[in-house]
Amino acid sequence: MSYKDEWVDICSKEDLVPNSGICALVTGEQVAIFYFPDNDTLYAINNFDPFGKVHVLSRGMVGDLNGVPMVSSPLYKQHFNLKTGQCLEDEDVSVESYGVRIKDDRVEVNLTGE
Repeated sequence: MSYKDEWVDICSKEDLVPNSGICALVTGEQVAIFYFPDNDTLYAINNFDPFGKVHVLSRGMVGDLNGVPMVSSPLYKQHFNLKTGQCLEDEDVSVESYGVRIKDDRVEVNLTGE
């Protein structure tokens, strides 16, 4: 079984930064994990900014745009839907989104998106 078929333990829930992102290396992939404590929601997308060509999305500002949870790239300010990874300004551009959960106060990521 490959890691892409299972949940991978990343960190403690206490390691998360409220209303912000962190980056974790998950089986060779940089994953940006965003935590919203008000509704105990997590999102995980690839950390690579396809416009700036660097891994920086975990450092972007988070919020919502017309009700869509998003992160704004710290480089050129494109907005990415945290649920799907879709760029909100360019429908032809997206980043991978991943499954993420808290289990027994541990954060786990599944690269298959489940």
